[in-house]
Amino acid sequence: MDKTLNTTSGSEAIQEASATTSNKGISARTAGKTLSYTAIFWFISVLLGQWFFFYYIVKFYGFSVINDNMEIWNRWEVMGATPYHVGDFAGNLAFAAHTIGAGIVAFGGVFQLIPKMRNRFPTFHKINGYVYLLTVILLAFSGYYLVWFRDASPIELGDIGTSINGSLILLFSYLTVRSAIKKDIASHRKWAIYLFLVSNAQWFLRVGVFSYLVTGTTLNLNPAFGDPFFPMWTFGCFLIPLLTAKLYFYAQQNRNAQVKLATSVTLCVLTLLMLIGIMGYTPFLLSVMSEDPISF
Repeated sequence: MDKTLNTTSGSEAIQEASATTSNKGISARTAGKTLSYTAIFWFISVLLGQWFFFYYIVKFYGFSVINDNMEIWNRWEVMGATPYHVGDFAGNLAFAAHTIGAGIVAFGGVFQLIPKMRNRFPTFHKINGYVYLLTVILLAFSGYYLVWFRDASPIELGDIGTSINGSLILLFSYLTVRSAIKKDIASHRKWAIYLFLVSNAQWFLRVGVFSYLVTGTTLNLNPAFGDPFFPMWTFGCFLIPLLTAKLYFYAQQNRNAQVKLATSVTLCVLTLLMLIGIMGYTPFLLSVMSEDPISF
């Protein structure tokens, strides 16, 4: 009888241990799915924001070049910027290439991040990838020219941030291509995502600014352009997305459910803040495209 009790107790212990392991497995799977859904939420938010940004660039900058009405760029003068310089053909051309290139990146870059597009349409993925790489390299060099040669004013903190961002674009472009040549798909995917993030840093910059202004105003914090946030965000617009991507890749590989859930919460909060910025930035861009005075 003692043997029977021992056998029964041992069987129950095994079942309990099995149930605990099963529960842990389910928890990890649930956390993994949560992380994936949060990443999809981020991706859809970026896609919508980027494609509207592409529409703005085509309508405002693209048509101004086609209609030889580049003077309209100086509607930004109320914000302290005069992109169009009379008689500066090279500089105006560089600025046009820079802005239109940003539109190409905004529209075509998201396709490179969709796994099903890579798997079902490998030729499109390859051709679009070449176009994307050439465009971001153009963005980097035109950015250098606009910051270091065209602008005669003293170099500011934002110019340094732009230059660092351009250097990261060139570095990640090289690493993306090298990993593709080596058929290291896992590394290629990571470097391509890093490249996508730094290539869209100026979009993150603007969205982040409007998120700060809208959130601060809603909370009655009286945000102003002289706040410390702005010089910090000059670098944060590409460092924060890169660190977030690094955290996401770490959580993907980690078996700890709490790490996955904590990363999901972090990514979700950042995405919500990004959406606030997109919703604030969108009406502003609409006012830029209209003939009405630019206003926040």
